[in-house]
Amino acid sequence: MANTLFCFGYGFTAAALGERLLREGWRVRGTTRSAKKADKMRAAGAEPVIWSAGSLFPSDELDDATAVLLSIAPDEAGDPVYRCCAPALAAAAPGVGWLGYLSTTGVYGDRKGGAVDETSDLAPTGERGKRRVRAEANWTLFAMEHALPFHVFRLGGIYGPGRSALDQVRTGTARRVEKPGQVFNRIHVADAADALARSIAAPKDGAIYNLVDDEPSAPGDPALYAARLLDAPPPPAVPFASAELSAMARSFYSDNKRVSNARLKSDLGWAPRYPSFREGLEAIAAGETA
Repeated sequence: MANTLFCFGYGFTAAALGERLLREGWRVRGTTRSAKKADKMRAAGAEPVIWSAGSLFPSDELDDATAVLLSIAPDEAGDPVYRCCAPALAAAAPGVGWLGYLSTTGVYGDRKGGAVDETSDLAPTGERGKRRVRAEANWTLFAMEHALPFHVFRLGGIYGPGRSALDQVRTGTARRVEKPGQVFNRIHVADAADALARSIAAPKDGAIYNLVDDEPSAPGDPALYAARLLDAPPPPAVPFASAELSAMARSFYSDNKRVSNARLKSDLGWAPRYPSFREGLEAIAAGETA
C-alpha cells in the first residue's frame, strides 16, 4: 500500500510538499474549506477533504495516514486542529510514522539583530508568536502521550512562484520599508518542501528545526532585486515610522534576529537550493520566462 500524507490545511507550503511526494508515488490528502480550492487540489493529483475548523474531524479520514502535517495557524481560541482533530489523530497514531508542525521563527521574539538557534529561549513579542508557542507545547505533549514521532519546523518568510517580490513589483504594490539594522530570514517554498520530505524519510522524534535560508537580509532588498530582474523602476522607499502597515505587517518589524539553519543541515543533510532571495527570485523569473 502506498504511503499517504495527510495535511491539515493545504496552503502554499503543504501544497509544495504534496506535489513533491505525489511525484514520488505517495497518496496525498488535505483539508480545505473551499470547493474552488478542492478542484485545484484534484487537478494536481491531491485528494481534498472539505472541513471547516470548529467541527469535529471524522476519525476515518485518517485511517491510512502514514505522515501528518499540521499547517493551520492558531486562532484566538488556540489551535483549531488540536481542538477538533486530536481524537481522530490519537486513533490513527499507531499507523503514523511522522507528525510535523509548521510554526514560525516569531517564537524567538526580538533579539535586536542577534543570532538564535533551536536552543534559544522562546520569547515572542506579539500574540501571534505566543499562540505558536502554546501550540508547539500542546502538540509536543500530545505526541508524547500517543507515541507519535513529532517534529517542529519554525519557518521564516515563505516565498515562491506566484508569491514573491516579483509579483509585488509587477502589481505596483512593492515598497521598501526602511528600518535601519532590520533583517529577516526567508525560505523558498521548494527548499521548505525539500526539508520536510527529508524529515519524513528520516524521522527524528522531538526534533525542532529552523527552516530558513542562509542569508538574513534587509526588508526591502528582495523588492530592489526583483525590480532589477524585471528592468523596472526601484520601488519607493518608505521610512518605517511613516509606513502605512497593517497590524500584522507591523508586528513582523517588532522582531529583528538572525536565525541559524545549522541543525537542519547537520541532521538531514539539507542545503538550500536558494541560499538567499537572489537565487530564489532568479529561479522564479527564469521559470516564468520559460
